[in-house]
Amino acid sequence: MPFVFTEQGVVMLSSVLRSEKAVTISIKVVKAFIEMRKIIQSNGHLFQRLDNLEVKQIETEKKVEKILDAMESGGVKPKQGVYYENQAYDAYKFVSDIFRSAKKSILIIDNYIDDSVLTLLSKRAKDVKAVIYTKSVSDQLKLDVRKFNEQYEPIKLVEFKNSHDRFIIIDDKVIYHFGASLKDLGKKWFGFSRMDIEAVDMLSRLGK
Repeated sequence: MPFVFTEQGVVMLSSVLRSEKAVTISIKVVKAFIEMRKIIQSNGHLFQRLDNLEVKQIETEKKVEKILDAMESGGVKPKQGVYYENQAYDAYKFVSDIFRSAKKSILIIDNYIDDSVLTLLSKRAKDVKAVIYTKSVSDQLKLDVRKFNEQYEPIKLVEFKNSHDRFIIIDDKVIYHFGASLKDLGKKWFGFSRMDIEAVDMLSRLGK
């Protein structure tokens, strides 16, 4: 293995090796150490920036790993997309995962609700409130919700005739728009999108 000398070690060695060649090499080595010291002193900020860059790179790699892990496990939901008639289960699971992601509330605006939507809502976490705004509250729907509420976290029904489209609002801040009613997931082609707008305006118009 090679030996490594510090600047002081070279000076000490030169006092032992006194040949002309040894002295010449010792002087060159000492000068090299002096130049190295100058470079380090004059570029200290550069080395600091390189250190910071390395730290940021490590942090970025960790974040990328978390994102990839979440994508593999299905934890990252797509922002927009289309489901086709042969993807009924995928569409059903997608909405189920949206409901599972809620921490405190789920608000549904959909004019066509049946017991299949209640089944989806049974997958939400405990103590997560759920409100359904729909155009017509039939006697059958009232009965379904009453029976559901006897077993699961209660759902509130509100008659609401001012919406044509379907929306899901999660935790009063995340809005999803759906091109099909939740009860028809996977029956025909439909698109969905997570909307980049504040939920405050929509909630205020609902009186919340």
